[in-house]
Amino acid sequence: MKVLAVHPSALMYTKVFLRLEPLGLELVAGAARDAGHDVQLIDLQAETHKDYWALLDSFQPDVVCFSGNYLANVPEIIDLCRATRVRYPDIFQFIGGHSVSFIARDVLALSEGAVNCILKGEGDASIGLLLRALEDGKDLLSVPGVVTMDGEGPPPVFVESLDAIRPARDLLRHRNKYFIGTLDPAASIEFARGCPWDCTFCSAWTFYGRSYRTASPTVIADELEEIKEPGIFIVDDVAFVHEEHGMAIANEIKKRGIKKEYYLETRADVLLRNKEVFKVWSEIGLSYIFIGMEAVDEEGLKQFRKRVSLDKNFEALEYARSLGLIVAINIIADPDWDRARFEAVRQWCLEIPEIVNISVTTPYPGTEIWHKEARRLTTRDYRLFDIQHAVLPTKLPLPEFYEELVKTQQVLNTKHMGWEALKDTAGIAGRLLLKGQTNFVKMLWKFNSVFNPKLQLADHMRKARYLMPIQPDVVDSVDRKDLYVHGPGGRKTRALDDATEQFVDKTRMSENA
Repeated sequence: MKVLAVHPSALMYTKVFLRLEPLGLELVAGAARDAGHDVQLIDLQAETHKDYWALLDSFQPDVVCFSGNYLANVPEIIDLCRATRVRYPDIFQFIGGHSVSFIARDVLALSEGAVNCILKGEGDASIGLLLRALEDGKDLLSVPGVVTMDGEGPPPVFVESLDAIRPARDLLRHRNKYFIGTLDPAASIEFARGCPWDCTFCSAWTFYGRSYRTASPTVIADELEEIKEPGIFIVDDVAFVHEEHGMAIANEIKKRGIKKEYYLETRADVLLRNKEVFKVWSEIGLSYIFIGMEAVDEEGLKQFRKRVSLDKNFEALEYARSLGLIVAINIIADPDWDRARFEAVRQWCLEIPEIVNISVTTPYPGTEIWHKEARRLTTRDYRLFDIQHAVLPTKLPLPEFYEELVKTQQVLNTKHMGWEALKDTAGIAGRLLLKGQTNFVKMLWKFNSVFNPKLQLADHMRKARYLMPIQPDVVDSVDRKDLYVHGPGGRKTRALDDATEQFVDKTRMSENA
């Protein structure tokens, strides 16, 4: 069969700071190709809807699959599915990915028949089975993870091994368009999949059932040798949870003489526990590290169920600095913040050398705060669920909240971007321009055209064609098994030694498996 894999357009944040290759969709495309199908891929972050229609006309696929990892992309995906159904009524269309896995029936209903099914869970595990069922005329509801308006198939399954799957990187037509910070161009790679923690605002653990699986160091090194880009973004939700695994990858890289520059995300407590791993990685190319602090006070950390003290957070920042790493941290702005709170956060952020990103508290389906957030949603417009818009009632009038939010972001932006930043990175920018890489340089001046309080407020005024499901009634406790996409498999699903498993349990707020 001929299969076209489609990644939707960029979101607000990714229009400025980064544009990452669609690794998840490449893995799904690779699995489809391994199953014997003819596959093409288009990424609308780097191409246009006009390009989509041109490829659809020339390729004439039997199947079109869309990546639904982000709620804010849902309206665009549904519109494309509807328009495709009108032009090509016989094409089979389905959507997979992280976010749609939690709201499968809602998305199907909104599509009004344009979408044939949702494929929940790990798409690279089930796409071959789905395509075979289509070819053989079998019941789709026999396929793990399939949801149709008629029912739901068996529970989603995991890929048998992360070593056995390979992303179809060659299908991406504009590889020089992907970057993160000064890593331009940059490819993405997966060392491990899943997260053993259980933060209230996050749906990584509910998607993967608190599992944590790793690829072997030799397979990872093989893939790194094949990647042509000099920059590498490690997509793991929490990098180097398992010290032995992180060190084994580093040793394999050193043995082969692989020269890359790396960017990763981790937790402060993981960094402090596995200091030697991060030290070794800083010696083989790790340049950037992102730490999700989320809050600058103990009450905020408790709210997000991050059992990491402020002292430990600051200790982690200090250690990262000692390694010469460029550190970025994330702070979650709560809609209850007033002007004084915004000002205090601005001052704190200016006193530290780290790059600070501000996002907005957003209840997502699949998270505990979706069920426990006592404040009711003020909008159900999918497009606003991008962690840059307020979807809960704000203490300040909404126009003032956005003024303070963008003012805070602008202060932090000025600290690290624009002319001042160019002075510090002139050599990097010059080298990139000589190579024809303009992503990073363009980024330096795009902020004000994207982050604008009037534009953000105007987004609330747009008529919403598609509405999210109604938020459930507030509850004090949630049956966590009801949140999972992949059911919890307990200890056996986590590739951690006993000491690391105990460390994870001690740094979680919940004692449930």
